[in-house]
Amino acid sequence: MTPSDLLPLLVALPLVGAVAPFVLGATRRGRVVTAGILTAQVALALAVTVVVATSGPVWTVVGGLPAAVGIALVVDPVSSVFVVLVAVASWLLYVTVRTDATGPTDSLWLLFTAGLTGMTVTADVFNLYVFLEISGLAAYALVASRRGTRAALAALHYLLVGTVGATLYLLGVGYLYVATGTLAMADLRTALPAVGYDSPLVVAAFVLIAVGLGVKLALFPLHAWKPDAYAASALDVSALLATLGSTVPGYALVRLVFDVFTGSFLAAVPLAEVGLLAAGLVSVAAGGYLTFRQTDVRRFLAYSSILQFGLVVVGVALATPAAVTAALVLLVANAVAKGGLYVAVGLFDREFGATTVADYARLARDAPVVAVGVACAFASLVGLPPTVGFAGKWYLALAAVETRAWLVAGVVLLSTLVSLAYAGRVVERLFLAPEPVAVGSAPVVTDGGEAASEAKPASGTAVSPAFRRRATGVVVVSAVALVGLGLGSTALAEWVAPVVEGWL
Repeated sequence: MTPSDLLPLLVALPLVGAVAPFVLGATRRGRVVTAGILTAQVALALAVTVVVATSGPVWTVVGGLPAAVGIALVVDPVSSVFVVLVAVASWLLYVTVRTDATGPTDSLWLLFTAGLTGMTVTADVFNLYVFLEISGLAAYALVASRRGTRAALAALHYLLVGTVGATLYLLGVGYLYVATGTLAMADLRTALPAVGYDSPLVVAAFVLIAVGLGVKLALFPLHAWKPDAYAASALDVSALLATLGSTVPGYALVRLVFDVFTGSFLAAVPLAEVGLLAAGLVSVAAGGYLTFRQTDVRRFLAYSSILQFGLVVVGVALATPAAVTAALVLLVANAVAKGGLYVAVGLFDREFGATTVADYARLARDAPVVAVGVACAFASLVGLPPTVGFAGKWYLALAAVETRAWLVAGVVLLSTLVSLAYAGRVVERLFLAPEPVAVGSAPVVTDGGEAASEAKPASGTAVSPAFRRRATGVVVVSAVALVGLGLGSTALAEWVAPVVEGWL
């Protein structure tokens, strides 16, 4: 087997493997097989990354067909980061906090992983749409898999808006094909200058693709699906969606802007750059404002993602090596932080019945390890050192200063203050809020800390000690990863630098 043979396996393994849990049903064997497939996916992702580190980018066309008509796959240093992120997050959340492990929903979990992996490795804009739809359909069904009217309505809303986004993206792909006669990213990169960057077809394609992916990122005002979907879905599904659901479309936006349209397109069509910058800045402002208005913690976190992805788009719009690196680092930082936060929020909900910011009063006494993990994740979202969130905002601020984009520099600073204010609300409630009046059941120790002397005001559903330990472990891993990636942010930037500099 050659290194290039690993790429088709990355997509085929979870895609074909999705049949297994459906056939085996809600049995122990079905769970073991699904966990085995996801474990093998992690091994494949790491193996491909090692090959990229030792031999450079890996490229293949399935079936040996010409790249113009075949399914081309490529992994370079940038895409390898997201290949590993998708594989590790899917595996970790499945083996730790996955609870609704029925056959059909496990199949959806694997299809979601396959779709996102395909998006990260494809070298063809149409196949990217196919994988976008596979992951999208699996996500809609996963949200709907939680029983209840609320989940059903949220899934329907997600389906309708997500379909509009995917359709806009497909229309953009169609325009590109009409303009150039090809769908391969490498061929488009060379064909677009010949057609003319200012061609109406090319400009329309860019706008449609950017808006379509903007829906998937939930940029303001295309964000309405996200809070409902994240708040209504099960604990494991919301953690999976918050980690990967918008992160990979964000990577796709970066890849398409710089690897297909290129920085020369942004220079030749200033309105495209201005549009991206405006969308990013508005999302930062609106995301901060809307986050402040939330009392439900899941919706609170969903709205904060609008701010975070706004910063990513601002980095894309600045189009300098530092800014693009910032966008990539911020995508990773938000994914790791939100994964840990949604697991912590789900644990607080199940064990203490805490769903609002007010309910979090002094929960740190009962769950000190989880509370510290939550504080660490919020520190990364704010952009405090030594977390990876600080590294992302630092690169973005440097890019703003280098390009004399003083408005952007001011917005980055303001976003940090806004994030500090809303994150401080939650952390303050966790550690410093007055002790609530005791009613209800006795307190429960969630992670090995000492039990509080008084009961919490509400009690959720009892969870098993094993689940509690696993969920706490995920929060700890998330916090350690945020600090570790922050300390290693220079290495991360150097890892993606050859690709980013090649784009620009």
